[in-house]
Amino acid sequence: MTIESKPLESVQAEVDAWIKEFGVRYFNELTNMAQLTEEVGEVARIIARRYGEQSEKESDKSKDLGQELADVLFVVVCLANQTGVDLQTAWENRMMSKTSRDKDRHKNNEKLQ
Repeated sequence: MTIESKPLESVQAEVDAWIKEFGVRYFNELTNMAQLTEEVGEVARIIARRYGEQSEKESDKSKDLGQELADVLFVVVCLANQTGVDLQTAWENRMMSKTSRDKDRHKNNEKLQ
């Protein structure tokens, strides 16, 4: 598995530049963790109602899943930036680890056949 570009590095830089220009400063880590929980809840609400068994309220039908997922990503990137996490390196390491650990696991899972 070869990574040709470093898209997460540019995303982290873009979020940092936005925070510095428009956001004044990062919210503290605990506030961002609470915001992340809130944003994940909004994604869960859409998924549960649009793809699950709950009925979707008329007011929820206009909500954009992509925008809500982007909100989650934004807060994750904020948390990474303010805690010194290089998401590109973390992602590459995680993918290597998952590939090594799970290369046959899912193929051999009878539940997935």
